[in-house]
Amino acid sequence: MIICENLLFSHGAELQNYTSGEYIFEEESTPKYYLQIKSGTVKLSSFLEDGKEFIHGIPFDGHCIAETYLFHDKKYAVNAIAITDCEIIRLEKNKLIKMLQKKPDLFFNIYSYTADRMHYRYIIAAPFSFQDPLAKLNLLLNHIKNYFGFKEKFSYPIPYTRQQLASLTGMRIETVIRTIKKMEKQDMLKIDGTKIFI
Repeated sequence: MIICENLLFSHGAELQNYTSGEYIFEEESTPKYYLQIKSGTVKLSSFLEDGKEFIHGIPFDGHCIAETYLFHDKKYAVNAIAITDCEIIRLEKNKLIKMLQKKPDLFFNIYSYTADRMHYRYIIAAPFSFQDPLAKLNLLLNHIKNYFGFKEKFSYPIPYTRQQLASLTGMRIETVIRTIKKMEKQDMLKIDGTKIFI
């Protein structure tokens, strides 16, 4: 977790419940709260002009959501939607700022988390400009596996659906399905039922 839950609650945070599919915030709304996931999974996404959804990230238990928006006056450029039922700890922006002024070491926690996400963006961004679906998917799957510290071949079950992988890579679901089968034939991953192991 980014900030200790007890510390958040002691500074006036409250627990909010969201059901699967419910918006936590919408694009173009004004950021008012620091949001940290107590339990559940959220997707940060944008809808393109053709109605296609692009997923920027899928944070889960212990992660915070769009925290950088609390440090400027811009509106959200993404939506946050509960993928599963979620418990979200929320702390008003002004209370967060006061807490950070009292405990400046917490800035490091937030900045470190943001830096980790930026690292992911830099790793993913350049290869995603290329058209090779296998390279894109392989890069994403291996990044996820390495993030959780798995080293052995086929030791990590990818926690995303094929549709979510399509939305994360900007590919069509049919392309993702074909590419996964191709990767299995090349012994780059293993499929067991609906689960993908890398």
